[in-house]
Amino acid sequence: MNTKLSLIAMGASALLTTSYVSAADQPAQHFVKESIQGNLAEVKVGNLAERKGASQGVKDFGAMLARDHAAANEKAQQAATALGVTPPSGPSVKQKAMYTELAALSGETFDKHFVKAMLKDHQEDIAKYEKEANGSGPAADYAKAILPHLHAHLEMAQHLQQEERTATAPDTSKSR
Repeated sequence: MNTKLSLIAMGASALLTTSYVSAADQPAQHFVKESIQGNLAEVKVGNLAERKGASQGVKDFGAMLARDHAAANEKAQQAATALGVTPPSGPSVKQKAMYTELAALSGETFDKHFVKAMLKDHQEDIAKYEKEANGSGPAADYAKAILPHLHAHLEMAQHLQQEERTATAPDTSKSR
């Protein structure tokens, strides 16, 4: 009887410990899942920009996104494994909708909407990654490794937006 109670107590203790560990890791697990979805979406959108971009800058940015987010996804997959997370197999519904909207556009309209979407997306991502990078563990290590790339992407999007504004600004030098 005493052995039976000891086994039950050990089993309950193991369950409580497992629940505690997974509860502590839940924010990190959620971050990694969202990161994988975001990486998958950025690869798809980057490939789309390579195909549909009107300007060489947008095409080059698309190639950078596809390459960098494919590499980031490999690291995110490693973090997922370390955290016991089953990686998602595709982008979120919201990310798929953005892709569909962009895919329906072409030419300069595509470029303008693509750059605007990448500005917003990378600003949001940087905030999430910086928050996660303040922690410790596999998700924080992943976030720290990827942040420089996200900052580079944001800078590129800002540069493309500035180029677009300069190109569409009225030429006031000829008015006199």
